[in-house]
Amino acid sequence: QVQLVESGGGLVQVGGSLRLSCTASGRTFSDRVMGWFRQAPGKEREFVAAISWWWIGDTTYYADSVKGRFTISRDNAKNMMYLQMNNLRPEDTAVYHCVVAKSGNWPPSGRKDEFDYWGQGTQVTVSS
Repeated sequence: QVQLVESGGGLVQVGGSLRLSCTASGRTFSDRVMGWFRQAPGKEREFVAAISWWWIGDTTYYADSVKGRFTISRDNAKNMMYLQMNNLRPEDTAVYHCVVAKSGNWPPSGRKDEFDYWGQGTQVTVSS
């Protein structure tokens, strides 16, 4: 059974940093695009970042709102993915979900239906 488990969320002040981790189990995803979505209270779930699979060389792609502040990475040997979040803002407050795409197609569209595996999420709260 495939499972994605996020960790690393928490409460941080404006300008602070957090590193989220995603542990995948049940199969390897080295041939799939992986990424992060987030959902703030009362808002739609939105795309945050994605990273390609090994054949394309771990190319990354970001939403404009996080570009330059967030860095996505993956460790295929450990079946893990990370999201380093720096210079956090109150608008970054959300539940962050680890996701795996249905394929290795690149670049991603950012649409939710492009991803078929989702983790339960980890809460990130940025206080001002």
